[in-house]
Amino acid sequence: MQLPPSRRTFLVRSLAGAGLMSGAPSATLAARSLQVGNVTGLYPVEVARISVPRSAAEVAAALVSWPGRAAVGGGRYSMGGQVAVKAGLHIDMRQMNRLVWLRAGERTVRVEAGMRWRDLQDHLDPVGLAVKTMQSYANFTVGGSVSVNAHGRYVGHGPLGNTVRSLQLVLADGSILEASPQERPELFRAAIGGYGAVAVITEVELDLADNVRIERAVEAVALEHYVEHFKSKVLENPRAVLHNTDLLPPRFDEPVSVTWFRAGDDRALTEPARLVARGQSYGLEQNVIWAITELPGGGRLRKSVLHPLLMKPPAVRWLNHEASLDLAELEPRTRAVSTYVLQEYFVPERHFLPFAREMAKLLQRHEVEALNVSIRHSPADRISVLPWAREDVFSFVLYYKQRTWPSAREAVGRWTRELVDAVLRHQGRYYLPYQLHATRAQFEAAFPEASELRRVKARVDPTGKLSNELLRRYL
Repeated sequence: MQLPPSRRTFLVRSLAGAGLMSGAPSATLAARSLQVGNVTGLYPVEVARISVPRSAAEVAAALVSWPGRAAVGGGRYSMGGQVAVKAGLHIDMRQMNRLVWLRAGERTVRVEAGMRWRDLQDHLDPVGLAVKTMQSYANFTVGGSVSVNAHGRYVGHGPLGNTVRSLQLVLADGSILEASPQERPELFRAAIGGYGAVAVITEVELDLADNVRIERAVEAVALEHYVEHFKSKVLENPRAVLHNTDLLPPRFDEPVSVTWFRAGDDRALTEPARLVARGQSYGLEQNVIWAITELPGGGRLRKSVLHPLLMKPPAVRWLNHEASLDLAELEPRTRAVSTYVLQEYFVPERHFLPFAREMAKLLQRHEVEALNVSIRHSPADRISVLPWAREDVFSFVLYYKQRTWPSAREAVGRWTRELVDAVLRHQGRYYLPYQLHATRAQFEAAFPEASELRRVKARVDPTGKLSNELLRRYL
């Protein structure tokens, strides 16, 4: 395989620039021991029953008939029990994956919440459309992404909630209703980024964008000049579509800015495929990641070989191709003794440099096996009741390797709490879909708006039927 034109090997070089069951219609599974896991293999939750609905009516019936607590899940990429509650009912949404309608002329679409972004792209690409905002990878379910109010590399877009037009929701009492900025706005805002606290999202209506040709530009930037670089060369450039910047270990002080600009129709494609093909083998990528984290000299390999390859001439491809990446690229060879994990911290623009330096020192001090820190930008979130960006922020996405045994988990918990304290000192916040290491006091300090979410929940779910391990710990 030729390394330079391979999208998969490019992602390995950039170092991650960042299910349990299905069944027949309305399948319900019960056993003495059922576990709902997540992509990391850490912290599975033992549940009493799993329901696999195929319609909103079946979701409602499952909630009404279940006497205890219930949680909802999709792709299971959250990492700390956000999709399940101990001894409760797990509602597996992955069979609710149909297209409701597509209005290409209006650039809008409505899908069931269990549809994955990659499946949606199969419908959009033939009519020249693209998802307006999503994560960097296409494996996640649409409903799950809305529940965590995800974001990606899209310049100026902010969180996914900014593109949501309407939601179909099922309340704890089985009511099926619509919520939008105009209709039941309080419930709409609480469902977006609400982690399933107030309702089960069963359908999502979204704004769309045009599928365009994009061209990659890579530039090394001094850490102290990065904010100025981003604002002048990326944010203020109307051609900028996607952007992230990589900080590589061990010093995390040499940013590599990667921006995809809209390319003219006369620019020849260097990647002819319109979407990333499904089911590819990523053994090479797995081996490279293993080598740089396990072998002596792995750090030198990253700095002297992989890092310089980022500086190759620009690539030109379709936006849909860049947006249809497969998380299988990042899967380790095995998760038996180690796993790959994410954390994310949101820092106001004025605190970018001091936080970046403090984070680097902390990661070095604790010898964290970080593959990279990917930096993105988001304007303030004006929609979600529980916003991770109460003002314009830079996000620091930490991608690292950790061992799976208990002492390693405890060690990660200690340095994670130190990072949370650091981001709080810099008037920032941390992201909630990951391991639940933060203390209750840290959560309350980061998200004082949780009192508003509790108020909405008390109104629509007074018995607390809708829950999960995140909500149990902090709400």
